[in-house]
Amino acid sequence: MKKRILLLVVFILVVLVGCSNIINQKNQKISDETFLLGTLVKVTIYGENADEEDFEGIFKIISDIESKVSRNISTSEISKINSNEIQEIKLSEDTFNIIKKGLYYSKLSEGRFDITIAPLVSLWGIGTKDARVPEEKEIKDALKKINYKNLFLDEENLTIYLKKDTQIDLGGIAKGYVADKVSEYLKQNKLEHAIINLGGNILTVGNKPNGDSWKIGIRDPFNTRGREIGVATIGQKSLVTSGIYERYLEEDGVKYHHILDPYTGYPVENELAGVTIISDYSVDGDGLSTVIFSMGLEEGYKFVEDMENVDAVFITKEKEVYVTSQAEKIFRLTDTNFKLKDFTNGIDKN
Repeated sequence: MKKRILLLVVFILVVLVGCSNIINQKNQKISDETFLLGTLVKVTIYGENADEEDFEGIFKIISDIESKVSRNISTSEISKINSNEIQEIKLSEDTFNIIKKGLYYSKLSEGRFDITIAPLVSLWGIGTKDARVPEEKEIKDALKKINYKNLFLDEENLTIYLKKDTQIDLGGIAKGYVADKVSEYLKQNKLEHAIINLGGNILTVGNKPNGDSWKIGIRDPFNTRGREIGVATIGQKSLVTSGIYERYLEEDGVKYHHILDPYTGYPVENELAGVTIISDYSVDGDGLSTVIFSMGLEEGYKFVEDMENVDAVFITKEKEVYVTSQAEKIFRLTDTNFKLKDFTNGIDKN
């Protein structure tokens, strides 16, 4: 009898250990980070299929695309385009697709987002050691070169045609495209639970391994240490934020942020401190975050409300927070220094 009891206890212990190992495997979490795309890239993978070797493939994808589209790499396709030595250039599929998406948002926003803004970006140099406030004449000269209508795409031949002096900057959309590519890679390798963070561009893959939603913080645009003002509870979604805190130049007590207006040549000036776009694809969130920030609160809010599968969280310089109708279901304000407001009548919703 004692022998049977002992065997039963041993059996139960073996089963419990086995179950514990299975649970641990399902909850396994590994992450790695590196500096690419001019920012800190961090990818976290969850689940039993997670393997350190996967990061090699992930970072290779990011590095490969960066080598094609970075203005800061002299051998990139974008540098070749911007040299203006040739006005007809055959492109890789990645570069073509990013330019195509950038051109789409340039047209959609009627030039508020313009991928030919490179001359203005170079002139201000915000985020580089050469940052400065340009002279008025320099800005006017740069604005003459900015017009997304000066480039044309041949989809069949993956070729771009552009007018002389037209230069491209894909900084406002490339990270989103890259995040979506990493997501594709993870799914192809049966890695169905992950968080991709490309310097604040967040893209989640699937839900948590236990089926729960992710809780992603939305950053306080007035705090340089990355404090959160609230939390979005999401499944597989992208969160991309544009704001005045990301990169800026301070001169004579005035801060000039990096989101430049292709109409005026100066940083966009309105009531917004930051806007977060919640969308299915990160490339859309990337393009829209700049577009919507440039529109300002009222126009931007109405613009997003008319779009499918896109929502937004707006933070004003007065520390007021407005969320689009569907975002109300997933966003929770956690910082009492901010006031959650109703867009239609301006009353507090706290």
